[in-house]
Amino acid sequence: MAFLRFLDRDRTVAGPGFNRWLLPPAALAVHLCIGEIYGFSVFNVPLTRVVGIDRSIVGQDWTIPQVGWIYSIALIMLGLSAAVLGRWVERVGPRKTMLASACCFCGGFLIASLGVALHQIWVIYLGYGVVGGIGLGLGYIAPVSTLVKWFPDRPGMATGLAIMGFGGGALIGAPFGVELMAYFKSASSVGLKEAFQVMACVYFGFMTFGAFLVRVPASGWKPEGFEPDSRPKRMVTQAHFSVTVASKTPQFWLLWAVLCLNVTAGIGILGQASLMCQNMFGVSPAVGGGFAGLLSLANMGGRFFWSSASDLTGRKVIYAFYFLLGAVLYALVPLTQKVQSVPLFVLITALIISMYGGGFATIPAYLRDLFGTAQVGAIHGRLITAWSMAAVLGPQAVNYISTYQIDHGVSKSAAYNSTMYLMAVLLLAGFVCNLFVRPVAERHQHLHI
Repeated sequence: MAFLRFLDRDRTVAGPGFNRWLLPPAALAVHLCIGEIYGFSVFNVPLTRVVGIDRSIVGQDWTIPQVGWIYSIALIMLGLSAAVLGRWVERVGPRKTMLASACCFCGGFLIASLGVALHQIWVIYLGYGVVGGIGLGLGYIAPVSTLVKWFPDRPGMATGLAIMGFGGGALIGAPFGVELMAYFKSASSVGLKEAFQVMACVYFGFMTFGAFLVRVPASGWKPEGFEPDSRPKRMVTQAHFSVTVASKTPQFWLLWAVLCLNVTAGIGILGQASLMCQNMFGVSPAVGGGFAGLLSLANMGGRFFWSSASDLTGRKVIYAFYFLLGAVLYALVPLTQKVQSVPLFVLITALIISMYGGGFATIPAYLRDLFGTAQVGAIHGRLITAWSMAAVLGPQAVNYISTYQIDHGVSKSAAYNSTMYLMAVLLLAGFVCNLFVRPVAERHQHLHI
């Protein structure tokens, strides 16, 4: 029981002289692990060959559409668990939450390995999708909420540091998974069961390290030499709103739409990056895979760069920049295909994805500005249900529209053009939503915590 008390929030309050720069490594230890979800595609083909080993046996092995639901369920559960458990996260503190995240995320891998062994896909849906997805939601919001409290002088940079790790998780997880499957593959196994088990153990170690390292600031703490600006800022509140009050304001729902539209536009291109590059320019699968890796780097770097820049420009201005420049860039993508300029295509899409990542990293700081820090984790948890919605809308829009175009005689190289224009329109709609964001009305002030 003493160990359980060690997890309590009051046991995580930092003492005098604690170095707040220990918090980013703690956050990265969790986010680099759960960010593996972005690299799940490396398991798609092996999952369709669990019986056939070297090939997929029709009627016995699972299909790609069946396997694809594992990824979708995990992302849906990320948003739902963050929304439902957000208040619990704020109440129990980051250490207990991050350990719970490790248990769920890594436990999901172990359950999924059992599903592979039994060849029961519903077990994998339950494990990696539902249980692992809950771990994703808890692990996503707890470090971000904590970093916002530790860096009142640079909240954009702080959230960028944490969420940068989530964007870069695939750069570690994807090759790690591939190497493990190659190592364990045999005449009777694709190596997937064993790979899941090893990843569960390794990730649990790193996530537990982050949980034990994390601390929360003492009441009234502020960075040495930091004095809050006494001049009131129009878009930064001095109040601290509860998640219940915040979610009833128009500002919350405008930001929900802002995040949903930004993610819908970005995730559609990110999920089909390799195939798009191959179809539009006729490059090899290896080149397409390299392009997908480059976009992951842009996604990761954009989370830190753009969110840090928002500390200087303000959140509303930086989002306006994301949407306007992003819409122009999307509209230019068909031109790159027309002139067959791969370098221009790579440059444009890398910029688009950097702002997609930047949007993720900036939104917690935006929430902090409008609603204060007291329950920013819970508020963020409810807001990222927009991500769950976008994770369905974006990829499906790209898939269905491009397939429809090809089925009606449009060449594969030009099949994505209509989708790019649609994404530009979605970003312009996001710009309008962001334009209407105002400070929280005075009538809500008496409802704050």
